[in-house]
Amino acid sequence: MGDWIGLGVIVLVIAGAYFGLRTLARPATRTVEEFERRAAESTSGVGASVNALQEILDPGSAKAKQVAVEMKEGTYQKKRQDGKTADE
Repeated sequence: MGDWIGLGVIVLVIAGAYFGLRTLARPATRTVEEFERRAAESTSGVGASVNALQEILDPGSAKAKQVAVEMKEGTYQKKRQDGKTADE
């Protein structure tokens, strides 16, 4: 009888580890607004000033950031609804 109890405990530990790791491995689903809010809260004053300085020294970096955001959203170089392209 003691062997069955020990086997049950081992099975419960293995099952708990499997489901626990499976839960931890699941990516967090966030909306764009929630992501931007958390990113804005975590930005320090030094980080913000370095980003502003980078945009002043390299104007192309601002465009690169905008392109990266558009590519993530899937709207890069797609026509707008009013018939204009993104370049105009």
